[in-house]
Amino acid sequence: MAGGPTTPELVAAVSNAGGLGSLAAPYLTPGQITAAITRIRELTDRPFAVNLFTVDSAPLDRDPAAMLALLGSYHSELGLPPPALPERPAERFDEQAAVILAARVPVLSFTFGIPAPEWLAAFRATGTLLVGTATTVEEAKRLEAAGSDAVCVQGAEAGGHRGTFLGRFEDAMVPTLELVSAAVAAVRCPVVAAGGIMDGAGIRAALAHGAAAVQLGTAFVACPESGAPAPHKAAVLAASEDTTVITRVFSGRPARGFRNRFVTEIEPHGEAVLPFPWQNAATRPLRTAAARAGRGELMSLWAGQRAGLARAVPAAELVAMLMAEAGLP
Repeated sequence: MAGGPTTPELVAAVSNAGGLGSLAAPYLTPGQITAAITRIRELTDRPFAVNLFTVDSAPLDRDPAAMLALLGSYHSELGLPPPALPERPAERFDEQAAVILAARVPVLSFTFGIPAPEWLAAFRATGTLLVGTATTVEEAKRLEAAGSDAVCVQGAEAGGHRGTFLGRFEDAMVPTLELVSAAVAAVRCPVVAAGGIMDGAGIRAALAHGAAAVQLGTAFVACPESGAPAPHKAAVLAASEDTTVITRVFSGRPARGFRNRFVTEIEPHGEAVLPFPWQNAATRPLRTAAARAGRGELMSLWAGQRAGLARAVPAAELVAMLMAEAGLP
């Protein structure tokens, strides 16, 4: 949900309705994170979470010329200057974590790995609960051993970036309910289920397999409080079960989203795709311009399987519907 969908308004609406709203902050600057947290607290006095990627930028280890040449035609099509890479492709975890620590948020969730022990200790000292993302049982064990208060297990059906940090992502495509059951048997901390959960039936199934809670992302993309561009919302509402794919072409890291023109045209040039986050930086101007122009065929339309079950209703109404469908008080 990074990149705009989780606005402060969406986060606060979910929390006010009895859920735990979460701000996806990986692409926000420290100043933007501080402003968003301030706004969330203006809108709710309920607990909320902030989410970060744990990885920082490694030096680019290959010539980006081939990818920039491929992107050039799309830039020309949208009237953009020729593509170029920034000197620094992404915000640094330490800088983002520092402002979140200072804000004393109730919950910090993270993905792509485990923060350094000193960061985990600092957040625990302020009372912030820590929730790490696992795509395998071994990752769940590592997170618990590092001091994660809960583990969010990301099943193969999940939309957006894969959180795998041990081994190949292809070896970590475990169905959500299977992963929940295995993780519950392997760790003592609470397990949160994520991946393809769109309705009350999905929530009930996850809880029946031992999950202490569930995490939904795609289900909220079409809500009016969501900051997702109109083509993204339209794609979610029109989706069928077989329209998502795992691709690296937008960010350099495997992520599930809708197959569109960009995916179809760039996938054959996989050898030119840059590592994360450099590919993400290379495609950002294109994606931003495409969103402004309503060109969904050139955007990263992240979504999980069963996306077509999304409902374009206010977030508070959706939370109430989900809880009623699941039979929760």
